[in-house]
Amino acid sequence: MEARFETFTVLINRISRNIRKIKNQEMAEYNLKSAHVSCLYYLYKEKGLTATDLCERCEEDKATISRALDYLEINDYLIREPKDVKRYKSPLLLTEKGMEVGKKISEKIDGVLDAISSGLSEEDRVRFYRGLSVISASLDAVAGK
Repeated sequence: MEARFETFTVLINRISRNIRKIKNQEMAEYNLKSAHVSCLYYLYKEKGLTATDLCERCEEDKATISRALDYLEINDYLIREPKDVKRYKSPLLLTEKGMEVGKKISEKIDGVLDAISSGLSEEDRVRFYRGLSVISASLDAVAGK
């Protein structure tokens, strides 16, 4: 049982750390961090999301998303429209600069997903994601979410 726990937690932590590392390495030229990458990716894929939507999609807390959005807005990656709506309910739109970086992020993510899936059959991949979903839901239940 102990080996199962160690294997599970070590692998999950390693995967998470590598995802953050890849995000940070790939976006260093733009001076963007992991949370910025996630926000730009989802805004590129789905137009007009709000900060609340991003919290849900990115699985990040409100403070992290708020800081990321402030940085992205100040650095001309996105705009909030209309200005008279509360900040957290205001739809977020990518600027031309944001669209360019969002496209690069999306392409890079597709490449990474292809690379990490190369050793899996389609059936293996489906089973793997189904297993991850079950584990995630079970952990949510145990954590009282």
